Amino acid sequence: MDKKEYAIIVAGGKGSRMNSDLPKQFLALHGKPILMHTLEAFHNYSSAIEIILVLPLKDIDTWKSLCKKHNFSTPYHLTIGGNSRFQSVKNGLNSIQDSSGLVAIHDGVRPLISTHIIDASFRIAAAHKSAVAAVRLKESIRVTTQDTTQAVDRALYRLIQTPQTFDLELIRQAYEIDEVPSLTDDASVAEKAGHKISLFEGSYDNIKVTTPEDLIIAEALMNRKNNG
Repeated sequence: MDKKEYAIIVAGGKGSRMNSDLPKQFLALHGKPILMHTLEAFHNYSSAIEIILVLPLKDIDTWKSLCKKHNFSTPYHLTIGGNSRFQSVKNGLNSIQDSSGLVAIHDGVRPLISTHIIDASFRIAAAHKSAVAAVRLKESIRVTTQDTTQAVDRALYRLIQTPQTFDLELIRQAYEIDEVPSLTDDASVAEKAGHKISLFEGSYDNIKVTTPEDLIIAEALMNRKNNG
């Protein structure tokens, strides 16, 4: 029997690097807020998936007014976020009633996530209990110390994206560990809790919109996608 699939969309960003008073997940992309594109991507993957949107309490009224303005009807459950990404994901996990299933955890500001990648993440997580999207580095990298720099082999490294998809019971138990600053994503939480992380090929299109330049690139990618 196939496991129930969930998606936790974490959207607690600010607009500081965007030079905007509006949180970045609410900025317009192709005519509507970035976050709406993200939620639609998961609903387009499967109408049976249960989507949990995690938002800071202070942003809920803004989101609801945007939903009304854009007649946004994609189904989701709303959960209030915590003071950090760690706490927000934990709140999202705790809002899931079932004890078993698969859960994809995704950044609200990655609106160009494809159905193919979402599907791959669930299939790999079903087999290996974890599936973390990653891409190879395009550019040379160097490691720096206090007074020197040294070239390193970029083939040994990956840029980590979301979705990061897990067996629900595994990741829920992993989030019982104490929060520390080094836990910057769900894979690091699962790894610190003693679990092995399985990577799979993400996409360079699956960008995280955090700067004005990212928004320009996302607009161009969405135009290409819609005209393709």
